[in-house]
Amino acid sequence: MQISKNVIIPDSEIEISAIRSQGAGGQNVNKVATAIHLRFDIQASSLPDYYKNRLLKLKDKRITQDGIIVIKSQKYRSQLQNREDAASRLKHLIKTAMLVKKKRRATKPTKNSQKRRVDNKRKRSQVKNNRKKVVDE
Repeated sequence: MQISKNVIIPDSEIEISAIRSQGAGGQNVNKVATAIHLRFDIQASSLPDYYKNRLLKLKDKRITQDGIIVIKSQKYRSQLQNREDAASRLKHLIKTAMLVKKKRRATKPTKNSQKRRVDNKRKRSQVKNNRKKVVDE
């Protein structure tokens, strides 16, 4: 499986087993194992250490405490489609772990925007005050 230009995961490192799907589906679901259970051991893989560390730091329910990614795919009725779906989800998980989020820079509102905000508040307050009942004294 090709992750990037330089990173490739051999098929031997990905353990795929077919299981029976859950839910309704008639006779086919009771006879044929169409769902796919994909297991990928992060520490035993040939991924670069940087990838391994980033994956292990992820807070994802699909990653066990032992560092094994478990993906279950039963979206489709055929085993082949579920196998492809599970593989693409694994690839997506690894790619998202590599994305570095842009650091947020704190900014201040401009003087003009502050003035506009206060003016709008003042106008709104005036509109609401004009709705009150007039009391004659």
